[in-house]
Amino acid sequence: MTITTPRFVLGAGLVASLALLIGAAPAAQNRQRDEVSLIIGDRIGSPPSFAVPDCLALSPDETTAEAARIIAQVLWDDLDFEREFRMIARDVYRTIPTARSLIDLPFDQWRELGADGVVSCTVESAGANQIEITARLFSVRSLESAWGVVYSGTMNNLRRYAHQLSDELHRHQRGLEGVARSRIAFVSDRDSDTVLGLVENRPVKEIYLADYDGANQRRVTVSRVLNLFPSWSPDGRSIAYTSYLTGFPDVIVSHMFEGRMSKPADGTTAVHNSLPAFSPDGSQIAFNTNRDDNNDVWVANVDGTSVRRLTNNPAIDTSPTWSPNGQQIAFVSDRSGAPQVYVIGADGTGLRRLTYESYCDRPTWSPAPYNEIAYSSRTGPGHDIKVLELATNEVRQLTFGLGSNESPSYSPNGRHVAFTSTRGSGMKQIYTIGRDGNGLRRLTSVGNNEMPAWSK
Repeated sequence: MTITTPRFVLGAGLVASLALLIGAAPAAQNRQRDEVSLIIGDRIGSPPSFAVPDCLALSPDETTAEAARIIAQVLWDDLDFEREFRMIARDVYRTIPTARSLIDLPFDQWRELGADGVVSCTVESAGANQIEITARLFSVRSLESAWGVVYSGTMNNLRRYAHQLSDELHRHQRGLEGVARSRIAFVSDRDSDTVLGLVENRPVKEIYLADYDGANQRRVTVSRVLNLFPSWSPDGRSIAYTSYLTGFPDVIVSHMFEGRMSKPADGTTAVHNSLPAFSPDGSQIAFNTNRDDNNDVWVANVDGTSVRRLTNNPAIDTSPTWSPNGQQIAFVSDRSGAPQVYVIGADGTGLRRLTYESYCDRPTWSPAPYNEIAYSSRTGPGHDIKVLELATNEVRQLTFGLGSNESPSYSPNGRHVAFTSTRGSGMKQIYTIGRDGNGLRRLTSVGNNEMPAWSK
């Protein structure tokens, strides 16, 4: 699927051009205000109410009609996920007459339903599996267009268009970088394969990818060995993970868009490497290794050069995670007895302990502008996800004893956390939750799924 750069992003001087293209009424053509400045609702007060009715299919075939329904539903779900708008439930739209064109909306009825804004869109077949989507956001009170775009591309992944629309709407209306186009890598045993050449019936764990909402789940590795702890490169083009492909644990980087793999840690039968984490600029990888007869955190360039030791302690130091500015690395160590979270400068100085609990594991540093670390904490027979505010040392808890909850990973905007949980069936599944503890969603259901890593 290809998404072209939007041909029109409405602003001063472009309103009339788009209005003429889509057959706007003269009154609409005469509204020449700078639409980029039109923000629906009050940024400070309660969120504005938005409606997303089905797109208008301009081509008579059922394929286009189904595309119109899918795009609208996915867009509604994407906008609802960030909770920046109060989304009017789609099941009440049946009381509203269908729009006769992109701009001819029944504004009076939408106003009675309590909508502040309505996303109107059209979908048209462009032949040879091509599609064109035009979308505009209207203010119900002023009857003006606040924003609009035109996309064209293939029919292969309709959800991608909706994700693009959502992210651009959030950016324009709320100044927020949405996550609808992000992906989550995770580990799964769902294919019920057995490990080649090892213990009989030992299950394989492979790396999978999914859209942020759990759609389009697909397998990445096909090695029939244990593949664990995925970590995204900042540009989203590579995934580092721990693999037993050579018979021992080693760090492998899959450069997905180049069709090749590399081994920056250079493991052997005696030197085992695991738990990789990309630096914020993508040039380095921190990882755990037992080289020099000690389990410590080391750092290497992605190309395998400049391998250096970061920690040096007889205890086990593992599970590194970088600060957003790349100047610090948090990690887990049992040097005080039970595993706790520590932080150290990327130059090996300034070591200090962060947590003082019974058992802490798998820290993950939030993206800017937040300055916090999420981690798994033993709270009973299982674990829960907690967040440490680094500026205040205050800890807040996101999950509360339903199953065991582990391996947190932040969304690229820092507003959500993906994690593994055994709640419900007792099998491991991937969930997401808001950093405020609200908005819990389940993403997986087949097999055991764990160790999520959210793309940047």
